[in-house]
Amino acid sequence: MAAVQAEPLVSPVGSHNEWDPLEEIIVGRLDGVRIPSRHPVVACNIPPWAARLQGLAAGFRYPRVLVERAQQELDGFVTLLESLGITVRRPEAVDYGRRFATPDWSSRGFCNSCPRDSMLVVGDEIIETPMAWPCRYFETHSYRPLLKEYFRAGARWTAAPKPELADALFDPGFRVPKPGEPMRYILTEYEPVFDAADFVRAGRDLFVTRSNVTNRSGIDWLRRHLGPAYRIHEIESRCRTPMHIDTTFMPLAPGKVLVNPEYVDVGRLPPVLDSWEVLVAPEPEPIRDRLLKTASLCGKWLSMNVLMVDEKRVIAERHHTGMLRALERWGFEPIPCDLLHYAPFGGSFHCATLDVRRRGGLESYCP
Repeated sequence: MAAVQAEPLVSPVGSHNEWDPLEEIIVGRLDGVRIPSRHPVVACNIPPWAARLQGLAAGFRYPRVLVERAQQELDGFVTLLESLGITVRRPEAVDYGRRFATPDWSSRGFCNSCPRDSMLVVGDEIIETPMAWPCRYFETHSYRPLLKEYFRAGARWTAAPKPELADALFDPGFRVPKPGEPMRYILTEYEPVFDAADFVRAGRDLFVTRSNVTNRSGIDWLRRHLGPAYRIHEIESRCRTPMHIDTTFMPLAPGKVLVNPEYVDVGRLPPVLDSWEVLVAPEPEPIRDRLLKTASLCGKWLSMNVLMVDEKRVIAERHHTGMLRALERWGFEPIPCDLLHYAPFGGSFHCATLDVRRRGGLESYCP
């Protein structure tokens, strides 16, 4: 008797760029959030005032007023996504006060507010990333029920090599380079590490910033893993404490990219972008709230941390009116939303999400 051929599974995961029509997305949680545990790689990547506060309060709960404000805005953001017909999925709630350990070190956790950091979607594949913050070592475990569901339905699921995070990965003499000094990073090349949020996608081309959470070995690992079907281009950042590309360089639509004028020299962009329209982000509106300024883990350019619903519609922070006006001027349809108080937990709309499925195929948008 001839063997019965099983019907091929159609993956529920499929996202090739930052702008195809959005159908399904994972949004992070704030349940169980803790102030990140003390470590040099944490302190070097956040504003100095937040680093001082973090060092004193590492492992403790965030002040209730910070969590409640952010939670209210996060709930409104989820409601907005659902009103646009987008399926919203969430990770499990976790108590990040519990201590965990490897044979070499121990730590408490942080939170699962930013799925964009720990997982990278390339086509029908979800890649768990080897993050450099010890407090985030097991962060993807809260997403495992979703990952298993996607895998059983036909998605590809990969985990990059779990890093040791040994002392040899971190430069003990590191200090933040001053303006005009050669760029340096706290990471050595001891092993591959990277955050997914240091990459953005434009079909067959991905763009990356080397940073204090992404080393060259990590970039090389992803380049070899994806193979010749994709190209990875490095965006040079002038930021003295680089971490995550989505406040530096954000593709918004085919042939259109938003850049941070403080961090990016437009004349030094990769040649594959020569035909693209470069949109220079306006100066962000200042943050007046003293508690928010003190507790934020992010710089002022979160105004760039937008989420594309499709090639025209874009969810952007209501507070940053200059960005909203600029997006309109560039031909987009901004959807104002509040997420300003999410900054103490790692980001804004792009950081707080992971687009699982966008309607569209794999294309090349660069020569």
